[in-house]
Amino acid sequence: MGGRTFWLDEARDREHGDRYAAAVEREIEQFTPLLGDIAPVEFASLAWRLATPPILDPGLVRWHRRILRAQCRRNTWDGTLAADVRIASGLPAELTRSREWWRDRGWQEWPQVFGQYVKPAERDLSRRPYLLATLRMQAPIPLDDLPPAPERLDGELVASARRAVAVITRELDELLTPVLTQLEDEAGRFPSEPEPGVA
Repeated sequence: MGGRTFWLDEARDREHGDRYAAAVEREIEQFTPLLGDIAPVEFASLAWRLATPPILDPGLVRWHRRILRAQCRRNTWDGTLAADVRIASGLPAELTRSREWWRDRGWQEWPQVFGQYVKPAERDLSRRPYLLATLRMQAPIPLDDLPPAPERLDGELVASARRAVAVITRELDELLTPVLTQLEDEAGRFPSEPEPGVA
């Protein structure tokens, strides 16, 4: 695959008038109760939410075409930061060993538009069945490098939010790039249509 799974698109954001800073300022009331919080989790979760679709689209954070959604939240068990990422995948190996289940129904996998994995259109769903395999990654995000929530609503707020987003982006990239590399290496090994004579 090469490249990265998650990255910051700061140049594009600046070209369009610093959309992320505007999003943070628009949601200033959500940050107010988090000021001075010694645990950076809620602050980082909010900073991440504002940097990603659907709130900021395209987001300050960009991701690989197989990533369908990437969220962060507070783990209710111990208060740590947890990531929840949905990934478009090919069919599991159990379904590729035999096409007996196929039964000439014309099963389709994930549609792609300009290389992006998308949900099938309603029109397409009226014609054929789809089997949309996904992986769901849930993992802790280390808190070590996350900035503390700022003490005041000033220029430090946007800078701290950007730093939190950068740390989460780096951690998710390190965590998921090997997974996405493997998925991309395996893609295409099994055709989405059965070969002639294959049940």
